[in-house]
Amino acid sequence: MKKTTLIIATALIAACALPLSACKKGESLDSDKYAICATYDEEEEKLNGTCTFTYHNRTDNELDSLCFNLWGNAYRQDAKNKPAASGDNKAYYCGVNYGGESVESVEGCASWEVCGDDENILKVALSEPLYPEQSTTVTISYTLDLAKINHRTGVTKESVNLGNFYPILCAYSKEGFIQTPYYSTGDPFVSACADYDVTLKLPLGYTAATSGKEVERKEEKDGVTTRYTLENARDFAAVLSKDFKTLTQNFNGCAVTVYYCGERQPQKELNATVESLEYFSSLFGNYAYPTLSVVFTPLNSSGMEYPALTMINSALTEENAVYTAVHETAHQWWYAMVGSNQVTCAWQDEGLAEYSTLAFFETHPAYGFTRTGILGSAIKSYRAYYSVYNQIFGKSDTTMTRAINEYEGEYEYINIVYNKSLLMFESVRTAMGDKKFFSALANYFKDNCFSLAAPEDLIAKFDELYDVEGLIDGYLNGKVVI
Repeated sequence: MKKTTLIIATALIAACALPLSACKKGESLDSDKYAICATYDEEEEKLNGTCTFTYHNRTDNELDSLCFNLWGNAYRQDAKNKPAASGDNKAYYCGVNYGGESVESVEGCASWEVCGDDENILKVALSEPLYPEQSTTVTISYTLDLAKINHRTGVTKESVNLGNFYPILCAYSKEGFIQTPYYSTGDPFVSACADYDVTLKLPLGYTAATSGKEVERKEEKDGVTTRYTLENARDFAAVLSKDFKTLTQNFNGCAVTVYYCGERQPQKELNATVESLEYFSSLFGNYAYPTLSVVFTPLNSSGMEYPALTMINSALTEENAVYTAVHETAHQWWYAMVGSNQVTCAWQDEGLAEYSTLAFFETHPAYGFTRTGILGSAIKSYRAYYSVYNQIFGKSDTTMTRAINEYEGEYEYINIVYNKSLLMFESVRTAMGDKKFFSALANYFKDNCFSLAAPEDLIAKFDELYDVEGLIDGYLNGKVVI
């Protein structure tokens, strides 16, 4: 997600490009599969859906239950962790109101319950133990009530944002399923890749921008039913609108489409998206998906990433929208294809996305952003944060190893997770040199594509080519003075 934007001057600094590499999905077991059918009720502003999920036990453990995230429950009135503060007028454009996600039934199980720290987890008890390499299928019927809110999930004046619109399996770790409340700071999402087959039933007049490739479409008197597929995706998102206009370009057989409303002319944003897709593919490894939707929609942040779909705040100026488009495109590598724990290690994907954005702009000077300018802005902002926090609290916590709910707020989060991470990767690049630095990132991508990478996996790739573990440790633990 892009929290802030930069206004910077022009210069040209070259970066090295590496040969193309492609990531391949594992062949030991079939992919997990989501078959989702969701109907949008315009009058009630709700989504009625079924999610049939097939799970393959790749763990070494016998499992007696599955746990799913119910992100939509963060929008309910009594939620402990709300998506936005009640005073956030950018989010609540017509006053604070609420939504929620209710589970109607779960088939193919022994029992189920909604639980978690904030009613954010659906726990499904299996009918019988699921041993390693065995599979099971459950079908969840649910209703998602949508708040009027400029956010990942909600009804805006221009569109209907459907990020995190269905129950999604919690990622599994050695401690079990990772259960995370919906913190308003950062991106509280950790999920594994799966294959998606999604059918959306919409009223007449609506256009859907989605993560998937359209494979079937049926128009009837009362609406349109469209089916989409997507493989090896960490999640699936959609944005609906009656007013969408589109622009499309192709990149290596991938259809890149910008969806927008009103009088906006997003050709420059489309160009930047296509050029950054080409650049990142040459630098790190090939983009894996057949489409990419870039959607201008009201948000309370600058942008938001999903596999094969990025949201850009429609209120941004062209300059800021271009920067955000590239940052969110970088997240296709550092979040969508190579996953990580965004809750405990937010720097890992946000820092790499921000530094990849810098690398793009330094080699594409026509857009007006420079390496020097981006770094200078980050240093200025970080030092201002450090000074303010020293004055208010008597000290500044500059560690980067905190979970997103351990930051004091957005201001601290932005300066540590975005700005300090950017400066850390600049120091690593300076120490290693361009060739080794970008080679390490290409190797990291190749070895961790479609998986969840730990910080140690990233650091190890740098260390294979140059010893920077101590340097990175100094940044992460707050020992480096900037």
